[in-house]
Amino acid sequence: MALNQFRHCGLNVTLNMLAGKWKPVILFYLFHNEKMRFTELWRVIPKVAKKVLLDQLKDMELNQLVIREEKHTFPPEVYYKLSDRGKALGPALAALEDWANLYAAAEVAEVKRLTKPVIGLEQK
Repeated sequence: MALNQFRHCGLNVTLNMLAGKWKPVILFYLFHNEKMRFTELWRVIPKVAKKVLLDQLKDMELNQLVIREEKHTFPPEVYYKLSDRGKALGPALAALEDWANLYAAAEVAEVKRLTKPVIGLEQK
């Protein structure tokens, strides 16, 4: 397969949609919560700048992975939730997690050891 063909193959297109330091983290939280306010996402994702988080969410919205809902209150409330297209990634992401648990078990165990559990998220 030539590089030009790879650029347009489904795997590359999908990986480009998911590329970004915070997109997998955003997906993790949105898969475990029906919807979340922008400020909730910002608080649970450590060390992410608001602008960076907003840019990642806008990109995910453009790729139709998330839906932005705005309630016209004062102050305005902005919620994000997975679209049907985003929810359809669930089996693929679960398969990646299964692969990691099988072939990268030491790395997964180290991350779990170093990571504090998040209150409000059920354990899978």
